[in-house]
Amino acid sequence: MQFLIRVVLVLIAVVFFVPEPSGASIIFKPGQKAEYVPPGEEEISGNAAEMYQTAQSAERENNLKRAIRAYRTLAKRHPKDKLAPDALFRAAQLQEQTHDYTPAAESYLQLVERYASNPHFDEAIEGQFRIGEIYLSGKKLKVLGIPIASALDRAVTIFANVVRTAPYGRYTARAQFNIGMAREKQGANDAAIQAYQAVVDKFPNEPIAVDAQYQIGYIWFTASQRGTNDAAAANNAKTAYQDFVFHYPKSEKAAQAHKNLDLLEHKQTNNSFKVAKFYDKQKYYRAAVIYYNEVIRQQPGSEESNKAKQRIDQLRAKFGDAALQPAIPVSEGAKKKAETHGGRTAGSGAAKPGAPNNEAPLPPSDGESSLPPPASLAPDSTTAPDTTTAPEPLPPLPGTSTSSDPSGAPAASSSPEEEPALPAP
Repeated sequence: MQFLIRVVLVLIAVVFFVPEPSGASIIFKPGQKAEYVPPGEEEISGNAAEMYQTAQSAERENNLKRAIRAYRTLAKRHPKDKLAPDALFRAAQLQEQTHDYTPAAESYLQLVERYASNPHFDEAIEGQFRIGEIYLSGKKLKVLGIPIASALDRAVTIFANVVRTAPYGRYTARAQFNIGMAREKQGANDAAIQAYQAVVDKFPNEPIAVDAQYQIGYIWFTASQRGTNDAAAANNAKTAYQDFVFHYPKSEKAAQAHKNLDLLEHKQTNNSFKVAKFYDKQKYYRAAVIYYNEVIRQQPGSEESNKAKQRIDQLRAKFGDAALQPAIPVSEGAKKKAETHGGRTAGSGAAKPGAPNNEAPLPPSDGESSLPPPASLAPDSTTAPDTTTAPEPLPPLPGTSTSSDPSGAPAASSSPEEEPALPAP
């Protein structure tokens, strides 16, 4: 009797404590070692209909990994079957659902490239755009925790595929704009401007074209606050903002564009005034008058303009108009110096004390660090890349070139110790 009781207890223990079969398989192949295949990873075979049923069964069992494999295998082995497009689309949806974004984007792309007439075409384009925006927002691409690619580069690739495969689609203009945003975030301003300009040129009637034109101006505006290409960047910024306010005068960003234009004008005037004062102190009055006139031309009626007029009147009263005119044209003077190879350098000759000089030294560098915040973009927002300001060189005399630098900036500089005092009238 006791023996029977013991047998019953052993059977009960087996039932409750021995795990159920896992469903795993041991696969034997001729001439190869036995291979363990985890449950759900067994090779999927059969015709297209059988594979589709296998995938749907796996979905019902919430085995999404196996379902994706079945759908993808169907599309690969039976690409001409009528079930192939639906299988590929469903695989992409499940990949996106499981946050496997890069393979999902690839599946969506394969669908639109292979089956352009499929009813899921527009949904696949939308899926790619959706994933691209995830990467644009900063999603990291990682394998085993190690970053292997830039999320912004991945975003650019996905948006470029949208533009290429659906050039007249609902998301095309926005995808092109997002390429510009990604490049702007990377600090690749030339590429960003090209992308934004493509929006303006190809989709001028799309609402996003307004933001694209504004961003072109803003990128040039930030560039004008730093670096050696200050003058060229400032001119490009002015042109871009002028185009913006001309084409989109009712935009919510028009007020900011006007403000930035005023800042550019004032900065340019202020720089010219500083150059004029430098030449004035060095007693190169002819050069000073040229820049004082530039100030008057750039912002008539401004405080700097009034000071420039006052100083010109004082110089005329002291030296006369003829003494303030260049003795020879600047271009001819530069040519003559080049031919003789020994022309007197500025400040090294023996000019008469108190007499105005015809040649001028290079003006000093001066920096400008003020920068207004960018206007917000709707529905998303973007800002120009964070940058640090650097000293900016002042320009040479108008109409002259003193350097091979594309900005026209002087090659050297000298700084006065104090501001020139205006003599009493």
